[in-house]
Amino acid sequence: MSETEVMVSSEALPETLAPAPEVGHLDRKRRDAETVFHVNHLSFYYGDFQALRDVSIDIGRHEITSLIGPSGCGKSTFLRCLNRMNDLIPGIRVDGLVQYHGQNLYEPAVDAIEVRRRIGMVFQKANPFPKSIYDNVAYGPRIHGVRGSELEGVVEASLRQAALWEEVKGKLKQSAYSLSGGQQQRLCIARAIAVKPDVILMDEPCSALDPVATIRIEELMLHLTEQYTIVIVTHNMQQAARVSDRTAFFTTEVTGEGDRTGILVEVDRTAQIFSTPSDRRTEDYITGRFG
Repeated sequence: MSETEVMVSSEALPETLAPAPEVGHLDRKRRDAETVFHVNHLSFYYGDFQALRDVSIDIGRHEITSLIGPSGCGKSTFLRCLNRMNDLIPGIRVDGLVQYHGQNLYEPAVDAIEVRRRIGMVFQKANPFPKSIYDNVAYGPRIHGVRGSELEGVVEASLRQAALWEEVKGKLKQSAYSLSGGQQQRLCIARAIAVKPDVILMDEPCSALDPVATIRIEELMLHLTEQYTIVIVTHNMQQAARVSDRTAFFTTEVTGEGDRTGILVEVDRTAQIFSTPSDRRTEDYITGRFG
């Protein structure tokens, strides 16, 4: 299914919510955080191959949720289920429920393009457009009709939120490719922010970055949770422990036909997952005994 196949009004989606109060990451005690995503018995198929089986999880507002687990366990597939990016792949099938603020995202009346505006994504490798720094950030707002001084304000505000403005304000007309890898990734975050999403999905956003750039991105994520909900796929256990409020551990199981399918083993507060997980498979993975 392509983006152009779904052209129904976005009225089926809930209104974007107001920003949360400013609070520090270590002071957040959101055990009863408002649910942004409610996923129930989700199974996902690429043709006849089942990539995910029976995944159920709630994701809280203004929290960072880390998805961890060995390669091939369906973490990135699950992440793309949250904003219907998988719709662009021929032959996929989704069973179960994915609710966003109470709305089933896979109902026919829901506009997939609007879903992706509300729920932005930052990919593993920085992918700036072959345009100027300014035009990268302005691209989405322009599509939505923003022009003139308002557009300039959106670009500046987005670059400030992405902690990039001071580094690029004097060279906005230069190519985005002139930036370092870490700067390009922050530019992609600014581009995602520019269309005013509610949620930011990040698929291993630091895997290609050096330790200094990684720390900058992690600090940025902690800052962004004041306004956004973040879900991140990471293979870096230390990163998950540093930045996330909750952590979900995925692994694979062998089916009766000999195929491997991804399952969610457990999800809990990050401190609990890394100290006393409830499942031995989680403990084995975190301590390096498998995976």
